[in-house]
Amino acid sequence: MLLSLSILVLGYLTMGAFVKFDFSDKKNKVSPDLRVLSYNVRTFNKDGHIDSPRVFEDIKDLVDSQDPDIVCFQEVGYLRRKEYVNYPYKHLEFIKNGGHLLLGIFSKYPIIDAQLLNFPKSYNNGAYADILFKNDTIRIYDLHLESLGITPGTGVLRSEASDKLYRRVTGRFKKQEEQAKLVREHMQTVDYKTIICGDFNNTQFSNVYHIIKGDRQDTFIEEGNGLGRTYDFLGIPLRIDFIFADNSFEVLEHKNFNVKYSDHFPVMASFRIKGD
Repeated sequence: MLLSLSILVLGYLTMGAFVKFDFSDKKNKVSPDLRVLSYNVRTFNKDGHIDSPRVFEDIKDLVDSQDPDIVCFQEVGYLRRKEYVNYPYKHLEFIKNGGHLLLGIFSKYPIIDAQLLNFPKSYNNGAYADILFKNDTIRIYDLHLESLGITPGTGVLRSEASDKLYRRVTGRFKKQEEQAKLVREHMQTVDYKTIICGDFNNTQFSNVYHIIKGDRQDTFIEEGNGLGRTYDFLGIPLRIDFIFADNSFEVLEHKNFNVKYSDHFPVMASFRIKGD
């Protein structure tokens, strides 16, 4: 049972390892209208998983150097919420269902409405912000879907009874799909131009990915280059953090950053609004 469970977990996740190479000489000379960065910051290393006292400052320096127009954080924690990044508009809301996770949306442009998307019986959640941009409204979703609860290095795969672990993992796959369907239904009520960011805790070969993506553009597939890794699982690179955009946007660039300030790696995409 343990072997079959290991195959289930590793197979489900490792199919998501993804590499994309672009050998063309093209250089997009169009200036972007909008740059969006997404990052699961794991509470800025509050629990000391990374051996560095400067993680908080390093993440702020990264944001400052890249200067995105919109920042979507997952797991921002709570203690230093007034210091995260220096943006004039922000949406931060404490999740009151027993967890201490925050989703943070930060913007250079006015946020005219923002709300949580409540995932039932979960420490995880989603949020959205409607942002006034160029006399138009853009909706940004910031998502953090259900974790599998298997963190490399914790010994869970070795120590937990295999039948119990199997039930837990398959149950969380199911919960992820329920959350993805909730997000999809919510998006169907919106006429705004839409960008979706977040940590899906699952790969681009999963049902979760396809339920949320629909016919939207995956910015890595459109303009990524090299290793699409956003997370390492037992030494295996995975792509579980995404930025999607509807067809109102032209994707100009996608970046994956190789910085070890969290258990995830940040991603950023640049866009032009079609017709402008």
